[in-house]
Amino acid sequence: MTAIEHVAANLSEVMPGQMKAVELGRHTVLLVNIDGNLHAIGGTCPHYGAPLVEGTLCGKRLICPWHQSNFDITTGNFLEPPVMDNLPHYALRTQGDKILVTVPGATDRVEPPMVRADYNSNGMRYCIVGAGAAGNMAAQTLREAGFQGYITLISHETRPPYDRPNLSKEYLQGALKAEALTLRDEEFFHRHGIERLAYEVTRVDVKKKLIQFKEKVKPLEFDTVLLATGSVPKRLDVPGADLPNVFTLRSFDDAQAIIGALHGSRAVVVGSSFIGMEVAASLVKRGLEVTVVGRTEEPFEKQLGKQLGRRFRVMHESHGITFYNKSRVQRFEGDERARRVVLDSGHEISADVFIVGVGVTPQGRIVHGIDHGEDGSITVDRYLRAAPEVFAAGDIARFPDSRSGRFTRIEHWRTAEQMGRMAALNMHGQALEFNAVPFFWTFQFELGLDYIGHADAWDEVILDGDLEKLDFMAYYVQDNRVLAAAGANRTAQAAAFAELMRLNALPPGDEFRAGSIDLIPRMRAATRALA
Repeated sequence: MTAIEHVAANLSEVMPGQMKAVELGRHTVLLVNIDGNLHAIGGTCPHYGAPLVEGTLCGKRLICPWHQSNFDITTGNFLEPPVMDNLPHYALRTQGDKILVTVPGATDRVEPPMVRADYNSNGMRYCIVGAGAAGNMAAQTLREAGFQGYITLISHETRPPYDRPNLSKEYLQGALKAEALTLRDEEFFHRHGIERLAYEVTRVDVKKKLIQFKEKVKPLEFDTVLLATGSVPKRLDVPGADLPNVFTLRSFDDAQAIIGALHGSRAVVVGSSFIGMEVAASLVKRGLEVTVVGRTEEPFEKQLGKQLGRRFRVMHESHGITFYNKSRVQRFEGDERARRVVLDSGHEISADVFIVGVGVTPQGRIVHGIDHGEDGSITVDRYLRAAPEVFAAGDIARFPDSRSGRFTRIEHWRTAEQMGRMAALNMHGQALEFNAVPFFWTFQFELGLDYIGHADAWDEVILDGDLEKLDFMAYYVQDNRVLAAAGANRTAQAAAFAELMRLNALPPGDEFRAGSIDLIPRMRAATRALA
């Protein structure tokens, strides 16, 4: 269809530093004025459709208001996941006081430019073991970076890579169809020459450069490998934990099994961290009566502290959820199915279905020829390299944190995508240090929470805002250094915090302690200083 030029707005409507969303035909276009230079880009985030006009401008970087995908305003290119596609960048001109934008007649999805596979010029094979967040992003990035050899993406699941974070949220609630979870379809992998193998890997021999499978197929040789095997849920080592209606949730098949077992009206969730609390909220939305059993005094205590955990508990209780905190499961009782769970206090809770979310274990023990930690993790350097021609990313990787100075492991979806992207670039010959800002999100009932950074220990939590009204930023401080922040209904502040952390320009803890800090002007000043 023919491209059409539209009068989009008046110049006075988009002053320097401002954004304006306009509807031009079937397109939502975002007009952005950066220091007097106008740009027109797609106005909807390709990840989950967030309105980017509600995002935060950080110099030439635009941060999505929902999941902190980052875009370059001047090109439309994505800079940070979870998004995997670029934004369209439209032709723009001015005429008098009018802004004119030319948009195509058809809808437009903009994949990043990728090279075509050419095995005659490059016969090397790069294998990616694991097709989750890190593996899927790495496969795409290799083609973006110019690698034309063989790419083999290996997973025991037959489904194309899918959005695992939504399994415990909209999908478990019944608000999202299965096809909406797919990150890239089969046609994408075929078009870009990315081979997908649905086999279970039993051994990766990094010295022999050989991958072996549970299936009776020939072992696969590789030149370079990315270990992105992720992790597996921990199961409770108690009687009855293997009964068929006692579930964990990690995969699409796990979610399907839970949904298929929801024939009764009562559920028990064991574990009061993010997976457990998201499952609890989702099951309530399905109409079930839910009880949560947690080992700590408050939910999320280890990740967010008691004060925020208490507010989460009160919110969940207002929706009818019952809590047994500071409790441990002694056993599940039943014959062919679990009928009740017995706690260490002797209390019994009857239910029809039980979901256990008590942590995960990295899947590194299949790797041979390099050391791995007692927990199954693989230690990497700042380039995500575990050994020559061996890289690791995602849950499995223990990496040197450039901010805390300690080796750490982060079980976040977006962090895994960031690591997969960086590992792929380094596999292809670059030497880029991994220093991305960690970020994860959760949505439970009326609360959407953003968490930026990483703090496994802190001296204090500095609260700015109203916790009761779920309008706040909480800052996690150790030795006067702000390591992380959690925020609700403060998307612009959360984005500014992330950008200041990326630029190593966060104020010290005593400034936060002294009173409310508006991070947005700080962020703007920091970006101007680097311009």
